[in-house]
Amino acid sequence: MREIIHLQREAPCKPAEGATCNGCGVCCALETCPVACLLYWRRRGPCPALLWSPRQSRYLCGLLTLPDQHLALLPRIAGKLARPLVARWISAGSGCDCTVELTGRPTTRK
Repeated sequence: MREIIHLQREAPCKPAEGATCNGCGVCCALETCPVACLLYWRRRGPCPALLWSPRQSRYLCGLLTLPDQHLALLPRIAGKLARPLVARWISAGSGCDCTVELTGRPTTRK
């Protein structure tokens, strides 16, 4: 099945599966993580919490970087306490787990 996703041209290329996440945005543009499924009632991407950082030229998870905005119903302190839980639920820091093969864009830059 083919799907078209739209990403910033400046975004890094998707890393190999298991490699360190580089903020390419591919996984979050395709699907929402379990946390976002609960928050936004959405299973397919793009995830509403997917944020583009022009300064860093990469995508970020809004649930991690701006929890107060994305978890607005929680008290401010709860947003900060939720950050480690969100990181665990989205498996932040464990490497790329996106198995999608991309076409139309190189997966590495020279």
